[in-house]
Amino acid sequence: MVESVLNDQDMKQIKGRGMTLEKVLSQMETFKKGFSHVKLRRPCTVEDGITVLSKEDLPRLVKIYSEAALLGRATKFVPASGAASRMFKSLLSVNDRYKQTDRNDTSTISEKDDPDYAFFLKFIKGLTKFAFYDDLKSTMSQDGLDMEALLSRGEYKTILDYALTDKGLNLANIPKGLIKFHSYSGSSRTAFEEHLVEAMEYAMDKNRVVRIHFTVSPEHEALVKDHLKSVQAPYEKSGIRFELSFSTQKPTTDTIAVNMENRPFRDTTGKLVFRPAGHGALLENLSDVKGDLVFIKNIDNVVPDRLKHETFLYKKALGGHLLRLQNRLFEYVGRLSAGEVNEQSIDEMFEFMKQRLSVIPPEGIEQGSKKERVSFLTSMLNRPLRVCGMVKNVSEPGGGPFWVKHKDHSISLQIVETSQVDMESTVQRDIWGSSTHFNPVDLVCGVRDFMGKPYDLMRFVDPDTGFISTKSKQGRELKALELPGLWNGSMAHWNTVFVQVPLITFNPTKVVLDLLRKEHQPA
Repeated sequence: MVESVLNDQDMKQIKGRGMTLEKVLSQMETFKKGFSHVKLRRPCTVEDGITVLSKEDLPRLVKIYSEAALLGRATKFVPASGAASRMFKSLLSVNDRYKQTDRNDTSTISEKDDPDYAFFLKFIKGLTKFAFYDDLKSTMSQDGLDMEALLSRGEYKTILDYALTDKGLNLANIPKGLIKFHSYSGSSRTAFEEHLVEAMEYAMDKNRVVRIHFTVSPEHEALVKDHLKSVQAPYEKSGIRFELSFSTQKPTTDTIAVNMENRPFRDTTGKLVFRPAGHGALLENLSDVKGDLVFIKNIDNVVPDRLKHETFLYKKALGGHLLRLQNRLFEYVGRLSAGEVNEQSIDEMFEFMKQRLSVIPPEGIEQGSKKERVSFLTSMLNRPLRVCGMVKNVSEPGGGPFWVKHKDHSISLQIVETSQVDMESTVQRDIWGSSTHFNPVDLVCGVRDFMGKPYDLMRFVDPDTGFISTKSKQGRELKALELPGLWNGSMAHWNTVFVQVPLITFNPTKVVLDLLRKEHQPA
């Protein structure tokens, strides 16, 4: 069978990528059988899967975390691989479709019929409010172009070219983290710099060392490093030292593409086509960091200094909540490993698992022999732990918190994406639609065990939670395989706790117009 699908040249290509034939064949089999849907039981709501921290508890949790941070236990992990092309998709569309985008040449275009054009007009109207405006104006001035004059005459084509392409700022082709998000008095900051400022507040140890890991794309790694080196220098003059590390998504985590008949998709030269497998592929990068307490936050979710207080407070509180749970877990796992448990302590551990970790064991487990119960508890409690901030649902696209039933009939908390749900089922669709909270990607993770050794994170992945999408290449349709997402399927078998956090801690920038929201503008 292998010979009929893959040839000797394919074998060499697979080996050259550092992949195994078995892995590729397994991926091809997945295209044929597909993924099973998750079984939603109900959405997580306040006090039913989502913890609300009391105002009285916040200072205690902050204190617990701050003491651990001073010991150097904290690292920040920022997925920053993506290019900014999606931020400017509508502008690129307008620039490509209309040979001229000047006022007189597009006066007959209907904004209602062309949402991209309506987006473009809002961009032009708000242009002076973007933090990158001064840079754009300066770059154009160097080429003898007067920004104000072009705007007043409605000559927008040149402005778009200088904003989007390598004629000027090249915003559509650089990493999102390199775009200036916020203006301050006399200065402005990129998303990368805002993450440095954040980390200084909650990830700095007693020696004033701040540890951050960025995942970047290979083609932009040098550009990102140069930028970070330049912006960190002023902060380091005050005695702060940044320990920045970088990684790229590994080619070995790519997945093979197939055609609509589930046979290998080949490019015009006959070579197999492999594609990046989504952010779930970053689990290996996270594992390689060998961290202890790791905060995960997306590159585009930052706010100006005037709004950072709540972010700082809840980052520390989430960390303190994790440490409080982790201390109990380590105590229990230590006793289980040493065989120092009796019936009373076993019952106590089951109660902790159900009440504090929201894990409901399969029927009959609690009635099993002592050996069976100890084995089950050891397996369930000796796992990576994550505390995930959840915000009230504001109709943002993305996943949310749910109670999920597994194949072994246990029930646990999971972050679930739309693609994992059987939307043809009325019951499942109604459960999905009744969700009250949203996943803003605001996690703190405990990735070491009770002996201080890093967990093998690959052991806790649910391989059945990826999804298959349809893409195109060279004018032909193909099927692409996405690995289980980093904060859903890749962490499916972690112990998971959801905590409600204020909505102000979630301010993503998915499209460039988001930067015109009041949260991203100067006061």
